[in-house]
Amino acid sequence: MRNFRKLEVRNDAVSLVTDIYDMLKKFPISERNALADQMRRSAVSIASNIAEGASRTSDREFLRFLEISTGSAFELETQTIIAYNLKYIDKSQLNNICAILLSIEKRLNRLITILKAQ
Repeated sequence: MRNFRKLEVRNDAVSLVTDIYDMLKKFPISERNALADQMRRSAVSIASNIAEGASRTSDREFLRFLEISTGSAFELETQTIIAYNLKYIDKSQLNNICAILLSIEKRLNRLITILKAQ
């Protein structure tokens, strides 16, 4: 079992959840149960799957959860672009969230590559 609390990528993903929740407070009420809800779930899924995967005893299982986490990061990136296109967020918010996600995605990919090589 790995200590997920020491994984920087997981800690950054947890911080991202707070950023997303704060950003979504400004969404129109009509979107709070649609796109906003999906964005919340995607953000939470990134950190949660890293933590759950770390609890698994095999590298293969951990790898599977890291891949799910990566998929959630890609999903959130796409949803953030949609929010920008709908003018729910500004360019600065888009750039900030996408930069954080890109960093998380790259680090997840590195972990996945290392696990696959073992």
